[in-house]
Amino acid sequence: MADHILAIDQGTTSSRAIVFTRKLVAKASGQQEFRQFFPASGWVEHDAEEIWKSVVATCKMALRKAKLRASAIRAIGITNQRETVVVWNRKTGKPIHRAIVWQDRRTADLCKSLREAGHEALFTARTGLLLDPYFSGTKLKWLLDNVKGARAAAERGELLFGTIDCFLIWRLTGGKVHATDATNASRTLLYNIHEGAWDEDLLRILTIPRSLLPDVRNCADDFGVTDARILGAAIPIGGVAGDQQAATIGQACFTPGMVKSTYGTGCFALLNTGAKAVTSRNRLLTTIAYQFKGKRTYALEGAIFIAGAAVQWLRDGLKVIDSAGETGSLAKAADTTQQVYLVPAFVGLGAPYWNAEARGALFGLTRGTTNRELARAALESVCYQTRDLLEAMRKDWGSSGDTVLRVDGGMTASDWTMQCLADILDAPVDRPKILETTALGAAYLAGLQSGLLPEPEVFARAWKRQKRFTPKMKPALREAKYAGWQDAVRKLLA
Repeated sequence: MADHILAIDQGTTSSRAIVFTRKLVAKASGQQEFRQFFPASGWVEHDAEEIWKSVVATCKMALRKAKLRASAIRAIGITNQRETVVVWNRKTGKPIHRAIVWQDRRTADLCKSLREAGHEALFTARTGLLLDPYFSGTKLKWLLDNVKGARAAAERGELLFGTIDCFLIWRLTGGKVHATDATNASRTLLYNIHEGAWDEDLLRILTIPRSLLPDVRNCADDFGVTDARILGAAIPIGGVAGDQQAATIGQACFTPGMVKSTYGTGCFALLNTGAKAVTSRNRLLTTIAYQFKGKRTYALEGAIFIAGAAVQWLRDGLKVIDSAGETGSLAKAADTTQQVYLVPAFVGLGAPYWNAEARGALFGLTRGTTNRELARAALESVCYQTRDLLEAMRKDWGSSGDTVLRVDGGMTASDWTMQCLADILDAPVDRPKILETTALGAAYLAGLQSGLLPEPEVFARAWKRQKRFTPKMKPALREAKYAGWQDAVRKLLA
């Protein structure tokens, strides 16, 4: 009997596939990096065909390592980098242009002109988002306006649009299903999160034909069946969620007030607000956390564009470290009399600043600054930015400040970084036993849809903590360090 689940975790720098047992134990995995393209300052692109090939390759790799045939897989769950845009030909399935990545800032001027025309209030009211290049809608408009023949082809109904999940579903099902889920739809600037439908007024403002857009379904739903020729069997696709929402599900944050933060290329914190879509007064995003059986649960989200990418910059750009794993030991050995701040606005600043034009800077450098102090500054920048988000969430949600933060993602493997996070936040930080919570969330959705796994409240009781980090830093030092961070950001923005 098919009693395994295959989770596809399509990220910003690599694609992964993990085979889970019916008890959600990871049995085997495959991972493959793909190229990043930077055709101009602030522009970031991916080759969607290369992503597709990497997904198929990693699925086969995971099955081979697990010593399973595709027929042993009960269902597939997909989680993906959000906001990244692909437009492809309906007949051939071929993209008309490289995918424009969520980090891409090429539509900053378009967003500015839309704000100046007075449209931001309407977009925020309908979508919960701000007019920023981060989101999919203006990227889609750019493709239609700048790829030769694209707009005419779109108006003839020859093209389809989707985020990465949608493109993968289309290809996996052999072009039979053009669908996404509510969480990915909620990040496009085109979806009314209150009505649960594509918004005709917003489509008209951005001049986007309705025929491009996919069907929107629950996170656990029927997304079709894979073409048997791809993996060796026809497998139902039963779960889809954007990566941050999948991590929220994997962390079992099903109770209003619970917060999770994922540390990967960027950092994304989500606060479950239940059935109420809370409007932020502090420039956070209102988004759909998940949707089950037509019922939407909302969240406040803070997005940091650069987290782990700052460590990658030290390794690949400055070449002052050999591997990401050594940053914790370097930070521990740093000179405590030097206070170096890195404001990693390499592609602008996200929440709560939302400044697309800002660029990164280092403050406090001395002749004695070494790679140790730079490593500490990179890791501390993630902690300071997380505090920015949680401060804003507390103001919007009315929290007393006794939040426990559930964390996941690659950076959480560093004890030094997690202790620093607890110290700067003055709050407990819980690291789960299963760090791959994004893939776990996708697997759970597929298992729920297929009847293999229980309802959310039962799943939540199985969540286990691996370690709790509690604040140890003296309050005066904590506040002095955070004040220095705030001063560095003010100087950058000035």
